[in-house]
Amino acid sequence: MTNKRKDVRREAALHEEWAKVAAETDRFEVYEREHAARIARLCDRLAVLFHLSSLDRTSLRIAALLHDIGEAAMNRSYIRRAGPLSAEERIDLGRHPVIGEQEAARLEAEPSVQLIIRWHHEWWNGAGYPDGLCGTEIPLPARLLRVADAYAALTERRPYRAALEPEEARRHLVEMSGTEFDPEIVGAFLAVEREVEAHAATEQLLAHEPR
Repeated sequence: MTNKRKDVRREAALHEEWAKVAAETDRFEVYEREHAARIARLCDRLAVLFHLSSLDRTSLRIAALLHDIGEAAMNRSYIRRAGPLSAEERIDLGRHPVIGEQEAARLEAEPSVQLIIRWHHEWWNGAGYPDGLCGTEIPLPARLLRVADAYAALTERRPYRAALEPEEARRHLVEMSGTEFDPEIVGAFLAVEREVEAHAATEQLLAHEPR
């Protein structure tokens, strides 16, 4: 077998493992439908709009799949519990992007993927974590993931709250634009979100049709 074929097979095996880890993380976090794959689709559409290179687009898709592996690795019961977090629990949970970065390295994801995961909770105004980056200090892929992740999380039921209606979630993005989110990304996201979600829903229906 040539080295090129070996590399292709290794890459395919890694992608299969990452998809498996993403699904396991979704189950740990008690999402009722695929969460990480949904975010990956939203991120990929944004990546096209913002003219990310092929390599950066791939890194963003993988980071979207693995973005919450730090929470699964921490394995805290409060993540699955109904009710608000205590101050101590919030501080503890704030470690998950760094732990996620470490877990992504263990899973042999590229350094670019690891850093997107580390920074996907940074805020546009610098109030995020773990490094307090602000504005364009936050790499574009991490800013794209922040918006897609927030929208997906808001519109899915969690143990501690009901799902928001899409219109409510869109309103939240607008209200937090310039504070938590890059305003340009929010505008782009609102323009394509319905299209991406509708396309994904059609794909799921086709996948479940009898042959």
